[in-house]
Amino acid sequence: MRDDAPDGLTDAGSSVCLEGFKKPYQQSAAKTVEAIAREIFEHCIWYFLRDGGAPDVFVSDDDETFSLKDFVEELGHSETAASFEVKGQTFEMLNLRLKTSARNATPRLHWCAANRVVKDESIAGKLPGLYARMKDGTSTEFTYVCYLSSTYLNDHVRADRTDFDLPERMAGDALIDEPTLDDIRTGVLQEVAKALTEPLASGQLASKERIHQYVSTKGPKYRPLMKRIESAGIVVDPSMKDADLEMELHKHAQRIETDWLAEGQAVFADSSGDKPEDYDERLAKYLVTVKEFNQSDLANYVARRRTTLDILAKLIESDGNGKYAREDRIHELLFPMRQDSNEVGVDASNLWILDERLVFHDYLASDKTLKNMPVTDDASTSRPDILATRVLEPDLPVLASEGQKLPLQSIVVVELKRPMRNDATAEDKNPIAQCLDYVARVREGKAATATGRPIPSSAQEPPAFCYVIADLTPTMKRMCKLSGLTKTHDGLGYFGYIEPYKAYVEVISFDGLVNAATERNRAFFDRLGLPSS
Repeated sequence: MRDDAPDGLTDAGSSVCLEGFKKPYQQSAAKTVEAIAREIFEHCIWYFLRDGGAPDVFVSDDDETFSLKDFVEELGHSETAASFEVKGQTFEMLNLRLKTSARNATPRLHWCAANRVVKDESIAGKLPGLYARMKDGTSTEFTYVCYLSSTYLNDHVRADRTDFDLPERMAGDALIDEPTLDDIRTGVLQEVAKALTEPLASGQLASKERIHQYVSTKGPKYRPLMKRIESAGIVVDPSMKDADLEMELHKHAQRIETDWLAEGQAVFADSSGDKPEDYDERLAKYLVTVKEFNQSDLANYVARRRTTLDILAKLIESDGNGKYAREDRIHELLFPMRQDSNEVGVDASNLWILDERLVFHDYLASDKTLKNMPVTDDASTSRPDILATRVLEPDLPVLASEGQKLPLQSIVVVELKRPMRNDATAEDKNPIAQCLDYVARVREGKAATATGRPIPSSAQEPPAFCYVIADLTPTMKRMCKLSGLTKTHDGLGYFGYIEPYKAYVEVISFDGLVNAATERNRAFFDRLGLPSS
């Protein structure tokens, strides 16, 4: 209490009342008096560590009281002091290694002046290995915090003490050679590098291990480019999420590709006329880079296949209520619904899961009516899940051509059923009968290629391949037996040739579909170090 305080004044202070506490903040705010006191202390740490300390501050609630000074002993920190000069001005640093908590989980630089913190900023990633959780050879994690003060900052703090009257940086030659904020920040980081030599080295090693772990298991497309990415000095926070790490690697790969394209243009520009002495060497290096990007593209394609199979495996699982995904979700994964091959690019189709040969077709329709297909004049509004035609070369009865050679055509029909669906009894719900009916309708129509060229009459009964993707429920097994199909050796499907329709029919369970596709791609997955099961 002041000596000149008015008579009779026994208490002094301020009361702050918080009203209208918004719900999102209310839900995440600390509730107990100890938690509230601790958060206040963590926010004001520097005031307790600076010369002169801080006043006694108590946080009370009913009969429970905490003194903020009591938390100093529990801080779990170590501190060192350092100083440096920038353009003749001296700056003092208080380096703290704080026990990592949710609140201080970012390395920060606090700018102090006039005996208070004026502003602070994150310095995460400003030095390779400088991230939230660091180690110095022990298992204990810490977060680095720096408090910066100086007479120079005192002299340039604004009257409201919210910032400094200093430029961020100075372009060109300044009239007055005084340090800018960027100059000071550079000096701070140089001192931090000295104070955290071992932890920074440990962070860089952890970063390298994190990148290699991600590339090995989830980002194999970057493996051919890793030497170039690492040479660019990439260092990431080891705790970075996969999505963020993917974006960081992608950014570096794009930079490399941009440089590669520029170099390619320069090499080709020098290919005519008198070539520079180093032309052959530059060309050789460029071709090596081309090879690396080709390998990266292939790895990316194979990785997408692995991811697609993982998604399919999830779709055929039951949820917590014992329900299964609708067939349209699986359908969309294989090929977009209500579209055809004239509307969808090759990359949008995953029919390789069923049969690699389906990539080669003259025409393919997904959930379109027969009436709207250009390959037949059938007026039916029936919608095959997937129907494809292949126009084949006469001397290659198995391999598909590019769709312009006649006369032999083949028909492929795919029917999908909801996982564990058990109603394949009536003809309109029997997927085998549905497939055969579609085959008959296409054959009865005036068949043509996707470009409108008629199929010769000698080919009006083209071979047909029917695929039914459905779990082998009791009713589905019964339909397979009634159709005279043979069970596969692994028990995950049925197959056979139905003579009246001259059609090969294969019924594949969803487990069998995933297993077969995985086995066909196993060599590629293993080559990239991806899990194949």
